[in-house]
Amino acid sequence: MIHLMPGDKVARPSGHVSGAGESVGWGLPHIPQPEKAHPLFRRTKAETPEPQATKPGGKGRPTPTRKEAEAAAKARAKVPRTRKEIAKAQKAQARGVKSESMQTVRKGMKQGDERYLLPRDKGPMRRFVRDYIDHRFSILELMIPLLILTMILGYSGNTTLAGVGNTILFAMLAVAFFDIFILRRRLRAELDVRFPGESTKGITYYSVTRAIQMKFMRMPKAKVKIGEELPDHYR
Repeated sequence: MIHLMPGDKVARPSGHVSGAGESVGWGLPHIPQPEKAHPLFRRTKAETPEPQATKPGGKGRPTPTRKEAEAAAKARAKVPRTRKEIAKAQKAQARGVKSESMQTVRKGMKQGDERYLLPRDKGPMRRFVRDYIDHRFSILELMIPLLILTMILGYSGNTTLAGVGNTILFAMLAVAFFDIFILRRRLRAELDVRFPGESTKGITYYSVTRAIQMKFMRMPKAKVKIGEELPDHYR
């Protein structure tokens, strides 16, 4: 075995040309390294996402959050399962449909739709009577407020106030009877012109009961204003 010291030279055979793979100085042979390819000619590997390892025996889907789990539990709880729950759900649904239909009927009655009116309110003659009552001011509209006032004065305990209340009551009744008489005569005349030959049975009662009510309480709702001219035809 030959021991080399730093600075010793190793004899090379004749004709040997020193290359890039040999080192100079220590005289030790240099192990050649593989040449690196130019960046232009390097092969690039497609970046593919690494498959996520699934836990053996897993569900294959993400675990739902607490909020999602509570919502799913509530949805399951709402679904009827037993026969009693099914019957209860059907009754609730029927009540909802009935309530909705009642609202539709009430809205139609307010608007005067013939499909939803009571038998006493149907027909062109009754529609004219309603408009005739609504387009004129009548003292009968004040009967309910005046009756309440006379009751308050009568139960006040004061003799003078009670006497005032009685005076108002008798005066109101006298004016009301006179107004009913005038209303009946004028309404009959209008009906003879607009609806000749038709029966007017029950028209007086129908007109008086509507006239007694204050305008915002009437059903169907008033469609004309006080003093407004009425149409010529109602058929």
